[in-house]
Amino acid sequence: MTGMFRSLSVFNYRVWFFGALVSNVGTWMQTTAQNWVVLVDLTDRDAAAVGLSIALQYAPPVLLVPLTGWVTDRFSRRRLLLITQSLMMLVGFATGILILTGVAQLWQIYVSAALLGTIAAFDAPARQSFVSDVVTRDIAANAVALNSASFNAARLVGPAVAGLLVVVVGSGWVFIINAFTFLAMIAALAAIRPHELNPWSRPAQRNRLADGFRYVRARPDFMVLFVLAFLVGGFAMNFPIYASTMSLEFARDADGFGVLASILAVGSLTGSLMVARSERVSIGMAILAAGMYGVAALVSSVMPAYWWYAVALMFCGFAAAMTFTSTNAVIQTTSAPDVRGRVLALYLAVLMGGTPLAALLVGAVASAWGPRWAIALGGVLTLTAAVAAFVWRVRERRRERSADAAA
Repeated sequence: MTGMFRSLSVFNYRVWFFGALVSNVGTWMQTTAQNWVVLVDLTDRDAAAVGLSIALQYAPPVLLVPLTGWVTDRFSRRRLLLITQSLMMLVGFATGILILTGVAQLWQIYVSAALLGTIAAFDAPARQSFVSDVVTRDIAANAVALNSASFNAARLVGPAVAGLLVVVVGSGWVFIINAFTFLAMIAALAAIRPHELNPWSRPAQRNRLADGFRYVRARPDFMVLFVLAFLVGGFAMNFPIYASTMSLEFARDADGFGVLASILAVGSLTGSLMVARSERVSIGMAILAAGMYGVAALVSSVMPAYWWYAVALMFCGFAAAMTFTSTNAVIQTTSAPDVRGRVLALYLAVLMGGTPLAALLVGAVASAWGPRWAIALGGVLTLTAAVAAFVWRVRERRRERSADAAA
């Protein structure tokens, strides 16, 4: 089967895709509510506090990366996901109860963010690697891209719904609703046909924690992709800081914040589907997309009005999603099966690792000089890295052609 949605012809992937979509909607609802609670309910519009909560949530995948990748390669990913999804459901429910009963304090939200980050450190590489268990290699890139589309479709719906619910019923109920959405993913994992999954076995060789690091270090193309993911991830994934502070600058409330998140997701969804449509995904696509994000971020930083800023965000989302999706697809389809879990754990650690570091920087810059300077900083750094990656790629192509001619 060919086409943008060819992976959905596989029963197991189809079940997985729709379960993940429902769960992702709930996750984005909770993320939006969490940032708004920290910014408005528990602090006096402190962008640095939002940055710290994001940092606590994204730090564990970096700190635990040697262990999480090894666990992903050594144990059944389906069983691992059943455990992580159940634990995240419990954390979301408990946090919602704290908020609804009026006893929530800032440190408790920080603890909740750290717990979710720790569980997600094991969940994320297992999720990414599980795609290779569900589909064959010839459609793996399409499946990765559709996963990203699911994630961004949820980002389109989740924040807008969360913004409305925060105003109508309060933030606590958003956490409770998210807890129930995890049941969709758990049900999907239970419905998957185990006999149709690709054969899986524990790696007999390269089974040590450090083997994933050695493999990546020997792949210069992966090193370039990791640098781009670190920068684009660090700044693009700190969107909650930009959107919340820019919403306040444009005199908008929680619903305005949610609308911005959904508009960003329109671009992100389009970018993901663009990669899904491609028959071949390459490192050149990732480099081009990273450069596009740098330009779009710079343009968005000077937009004079709310809706002009929203339009610029659409292009930011498009370019960021293309960067993440194409990078993920290249890494997943070209890495060796016996180290794939550890390589993806490293990739996700780099992607998420830039987020807490940049969150602290962006939060501090936004608090001191305003969000526009924080957005522009990310744009300049990302564009510079993309240009450097393009120069490296041109030199590599010339070297490859020279080697072929000599042979």
